Amino acid sequence: MGQNTYPFQLVPLPYAYNALEPYIDEKTMHLHHDAHLQTYVNNLNAVLKDHPMLHSWTLEQLLAYSDMLPEEIHTAVINNGGGVYNHNFYFANMQPHAQQTALSGNLLHAINSEFGSYDNFKAKFKQQALAVFGSGYTALVLNHNGSLEIMNTANQNTLLNEGVCLIMLIDVWEHAYYLKNYNVRANYIDNWFNVVNLSLAEKNFEKCIIMEVQNANW
Repeated sequence: MGQNTYPFQLVPLPYAYNALEPYIDEKTMHLHHDAHLQTYVNNLNAVLKDHPMLHSWTLEQLLAYSDMLPEEIHTAVINNGGGVYNHNFYFANMQPHAQQTALSGNLLHAINSEFGSYDNFKAKFKQQALAVFGSGYTALVLNHNGSLEIMNTANQNTLLNEGVCLIMLIDVWEHAYYLKNYNVRANYIDNWFNVVNLSLAEKNFEKCIIMEVQNANW
């Protein structure tokens, strides 16, 4: 895991580049991780280089408190820092299909309660991911009311200042799927569900519940 303050580093994939085949191809993984994500890391470091007062800020702090940043770097930190944060979560949120286990536990119970079934959730999630205009992300979150919610973001915006806790995330920028699926985003979303790390999503949900309880008792 790369350090979480300046200078930021490219976080290695937690699996081989071809590990998500045939659902997400090796060539896309190389391009997406080694080119696109590396560019965001490089750009973020370049933006922060001449601002030593920000070198101790974590990536989450830079994005959650972006209103406090100098005006001249505000947009660049959001775009490039968001690119780093979203991509790190996205890549960590996947695993080889052979390692995927069925969703269970409290997250499954919450999904059944909110959406009726896991299949209904997948259909709703896909619908919202298809509705992202241009580039962005679709996420399953625990909102400030303690309920599950599917949310979209545009470009490299994050949900860090939206009062929600991230559970799972899909990247729907065309560079995430264009080499294999061309412009057919629907096929990519279906493929992604075969490699999403449901065990990690369950762990993320449990962490979100703990944070919600802690915030409620603050």
